[in-house]
Amino acid sequence: MRFLHTSDWHLGRIFHGLHLTEEQSSVLAQLVELAVNSKVDAVLIAGDIYDRAVPPTQAVTLLDETLSTLVKKHNIPVIMIAGNHDNPERLAFAQSLLAEGRLFIYGPVQKDARPVVLYDEFGPVYFAPLTYADPFTASNAAGLELTSHEAALRWQVESMLAQIPAAARKVALAHVFLTGSGESPDSERPLSIGGASTVGAENFAAFDYTALGHLHACQQGGDKIRYSGSLLKYSFNETDQTKGVHIVELDGEGNAAVETVVLKPTHELARLRGTFADLLENPRAELRNNYLQVVLDDGQPVLDAKYRLEQAYPHILHLEYARLQNAAGEITPGSHRRLGIKELFCSFFEQVNDRVLDEEEEKILDAVIEEASQAERSV
Repeated sequence: MRFLHTSDWHLGRIFHGLHLTEEQSSVLAQLVELAVNSKVDAVLIAGDIYDRAVPPTQAVTLLDETLSTLVKKHNIPVIMIAGNHDNPERLAFAQSLLAEGRLFIYGPVQKDARPVVLYDEFGPVYFAPLTYADPFTASNAAGLELTSHEAALRWQVESMLAQIPAAARKVALAHVFLTGSGESPDSERPLSIGGASTVGAENFAAFDYTALGHLHACQQGGDKIRYSGSLLKYSFNETDQTKGVHIVELDGEGNAAVETVVLKPTHELARLRGTFADLLENPRAELRNNYLQVVLDDGQPVLDAKYRLEQAYPHILHLEYARLQNAAGEITPGSHRRLGIKELFCSFFEQVNDRVLDEEEEKILDAVIEEASQAERSV
């Protein structure tokens, strides 16, 4: 069984005011071509299909075109789950009808969710779609009190495994923050505000391969657990990352061989730093087509700096001065994009009140942000 593992498309993303639909369309065309040329038996999409709960029309159209090409034109089954950015109910529209055409969409957390079974020359392979489940939503679906992401995932895994023969080959799809996988990227919102949001790798011990989404870096969480990473670079802190997808070959014994294939964006992301005069007089031609973050070392402001630099670097998305970067931990120009809602509010509160939030105030803030996040997902 050969399948393609991808995640975190974030269709509809706006990056420093730039709509990324054309960039995403270009890379998705490469993904489809790769799936066809590699003769994959399925495509797995591990969550965060859209960037927000109510995606723009262009994003919905792009997803429709991509899935139609895979499923209808090339007869490649697609299994996709909702991530924390997706509205699960919207994503799963016509779920039952689409499954008849081998497009398997798992949106809301459901107590009776069933695995997808595909066949190769060695027999069945069971795919367990573990759609994103926050503790509150999972508790309502399960009729149990599940107080953490760990408990919610454990319930989902147990429910799926109860429907799969013990000796069968098994593949999991999940959208989680795996313990020990490093920090959540600044281009990704946290899974929860306060409390534990990570889950242990041992939850996936029964599976021959686990296709994860949420973290934007391509990385391993164990011998049989991998993140594919995001479709594109969605932060200037990701400039050193390589974006791609995994082609996974599962043999008759359940052993997985993985090949990571790099996708080529229309515009790469890069950082550029120096004085205005140096950047303008000694342009770096190799960066002309890149989307750029420019940091100027000049001691004084330069008149129309961005406009003048665009003659050499036409794709500058953000420009700031190094001298305006304050001490570590303070809000700096542009740094709000790298901070979460809680960090921004706490910094604002401290500056206005000359003190930090006390323990009770922090609990109230956590509850308000969590409630707002739940409301956004249910729009």
